[in-house]
Amino acid sequence: MDLHQLRTFVAVARAHSITRASELLHLSQPAVSAHIKAIEDTLGLTLFERTPRGMSLTRDGEQLLVKVERTLAAHQELMAEATRIKGQLSGKLRIGAGSSSNNEAIGKLLTILSERSPEVEVVLKHGSSLDILEGLRNGSLDAGFYNEGGAPDPDLATTAVSRFSIHVVASPGLMAASEPLAWRALADLPWVYPTASTCCGRTAEDLFRMHQFRPKRIISVDREDVTRSLIAGGIGVGLLHAGTAQVARARGDVELLYESPTVVQVLFAHLASRAQDPLLNAAMAILRASS
Repeated sequence: MDLHQLRTFVAVARAHSITRASELLHLSQPAVSAHIKAIEDTLGLTLFERTPRGMSLTRDGEQLLVKVERTLAAHQELMAEATRIKGQLSGKLRIGAGSSSNNEAIGKLLTILSERSPEVEVVLKHGSSLDILEGLRNGSLDAGFYNEGGAPDPDLATTAVSRFSIHVVASPGLMAASEPLAWRALADLPWVYPTASTCCGRTAEDLFRMHQFRPKRIISVDREDVTRSLIAGGIGVGLLHAGTAQVARARGDVELLYESPTVVQVLFAHLASRAQDPLLNAAMAILRASS
C-alpha cells in the first residue's frame, strides 16, 4: 500500500461513490477501483460493499478508516517538520477555488507566494464550495476558498477574504412592481437556483420558510452564468450574487426584486488539525495581511 491508495480509500469512504472520488482526486474510475482492490488484496479484508445508495464501508472498513486518516495526518506532520528543519518553504500546495471565489485574493496569494517561496509548487483546482470542503476532509486538497453563509465548521481554520449579499431577481417586466414584494405571486413562477448545499440554495430555502410558500417549479442550476442567462431570458425568478446581479441590472437583463439579509463570506480554509503546517501558515499570513 502507498499513500495514494490510502487517500483514495478515504475519498471513497467520504464520498460513498467511486465516481465522485475519481472527480475529487482527478483520477479515472478504473484507477480508483484498482487502488481499493489493491488495499483489500494486501489486507485480505473487504472494506466496501455496493448498495443502492453507493459505496458503503463494511465494519472492517469503518475500523480502518480512523487509522488511515491518522496515518495520513502523521505523514502531513512529518513533511511539515521536515520543511521546518530545512528552514525554507518547499513542497506542493493544493488549493481549491470555487466559481464565485474572490479572484483578486486568489491572484494576490499566488503572486506573493511565488515571489517569497519559489520552491513551493501551487496547484489550483476549481469546483463548488461543497467540492472544496470534501477535498479538505478527504485529503485531496490542502486549502481552499469557499462560500459560507453561516458559521464555519469547527474542524476548519478560516480567514475571511470578502463578503457579498444575494438578490432575488427577475427579467424586466416579469413581475408587477409592488411594495412589499408579492411573495405568493412568486410561488407561481419557476425558480432558478443551485442545490440546497450552496449559499444561494440555502438562502432560497430560508426565504421559502420565512414567507411560507414553496415554488410550483424549481430549476436547479449549479453555474451562476447559466442561472443569469435563464432569468434574463424570462424563464422565471432566481438568485444571484450581488456583484453578478448588479452587472446584469446595469445591462438591462434583470430587475432586482429583493436583497436577502444573509451575508455570505468567502473564506480561505484548511483543516484545523493542520495548524502547524508551515505552507498553510504562510498562505494564511498572506491573506490576513491583505484583508
